[in-house]
Amino acid sequence: MTRAAEIDPTAETILPDPPMFDPDAWRLTDKEATLTARARALGAGTFAARAPEWDREATFPTENYLDLHREGFLAVCIPEAQGGLGADYRAYMLTAAEFGRYCGATALTWNMHVCSTLWTGPLADDLDMSPEEREAHEARRAGHYRRIVEDGAIYSQPFSEGGAAAAGAAPFSTRAERVPGGWRINGKKIFASLSGHADCYGILCGEIRPGERASRRDTMYVAVPANAEGVKVVGDWDPLGMRGTVSRTLIFEDVFVPEEAALMPRGVYHQAATRWPHMFMTLSPTYVGIAQAACDFTVRYLRGEIPGLPPVKRRMYPTKQLAVAEMRVKLEQMKALWFQAISEARPDPHKEQILRAYAAQHVAMETSNDLCRLAIRTCGGQSMLKSLPLERLYRDSRCGSLMLPWTAEICLDRIGREALYEPGETDD
Repeated sequence: MTRAAEIDPTAETILPDPPMFDPDAWRLTDKEATLTARARALGAGTFAARAPEWDREATFPTENYLDLHREGFLAVCIPEAQGGLGADYRAYMLTAAEFGRYCGATALTWNMHVCSTLWTGPLADDLDMSPEEREAHEARRAGHYRRIVEDGAIYSQPFSEGGAAAAGAAPFSTRAERVPGGWRINGKKIFASLSGHADCYGILCGEIRPGERASRRDTMYVAVPANAEGVKVVGDWDPLGMRGTVSRTLIFEDVFVPEEAALMPRGVYHQAATRWPHMFMTLSPTYVGIAQAACDFTVRYLRGEIPGLPPVKRRMYPTKQLAVAEMRVKLEQMKALWFQAISEARPDPHKEQILRAYAAQHVAMETSNDLCRLAIRTCGGQSMLKSLPLERLYRDSRCGSLMLPWTAEICLDRIGREALYEPGETDD
């Protein structure tokens, strides 16, 4: 809901929420400015009002996805020549932050969908492939893109398996066995967002090669149709936050997928993971958006501008002013670091850029919850009511630091180690 509508529903002039990243101040491209403005309008005008329902019922935001398809956002990173909006990495990240401001569950699950096109599109174009691999890859991804553009197909990206694979420390235990015409998939994915609601599951799995040990270099990225025989969705979903993601467990039992199901040629995912590390920051925009939302709410609450509440102003108290100042400093620090990191995203970044990416991820995830905590303390007990969005923002922000592959702990571990050691160095 816009600020003018919150203050006076009969107001003739509707003032939109200010952009998180002003196009002039942050020197955004025309495409970035357009996409973020459209996302802000859709988020404020539609998604924000629906968010409490998805959270309360722990149900998937299906209606939001119909809107995302209608507005072209399911194809945000698909090239314009193929019917998409043609966003690159930074344009996508900025757009996702605006969605996160209004509905965390929608932004987070949308990320899982968009990565199937971002990784196979702009990122893959920067990677090495043989001419034969490149030709086959472009033909296969064109088929997936058509399904998204024309039919509104939803893709997901199940990562976690309960072991070290999602953190990049071991091969994936979900396996792909080569059979005539394609692969046979067996395995399990946990915390699989969009389970039961995606049309295809983009599965990261290791290809079984007779006589060879499993290796991360053999990772396959394969789109498994949700209606394929042997695909099962099991378990309940009743978590603390991000309840609308519906991240239940996926089981794959002798699931056959054809050749054209490959989203990347064998081994290219491993190349992406090592040469394009910023690909693992795409969860962070949601939490940057939540942080902005917490600050927005606090200012409006203290100004007496929250719909449904008496227009009581609390802004005159020095303790409230100091709290808002502290929140603003933290928000600006987070946004500046995060914007710099996503602006540096590219293949083969140098060491300082990688360390900055880890730092930005850590700061985004931790600061998001810290700002929600400060918002609740500053606004007072009434802000904990479920009729207001702040307690939901707090719960949605709480588990961001746990999200693989770059949890807060993993980021700190890598910053410390990689700052002190050059590749190949040991203390032996």
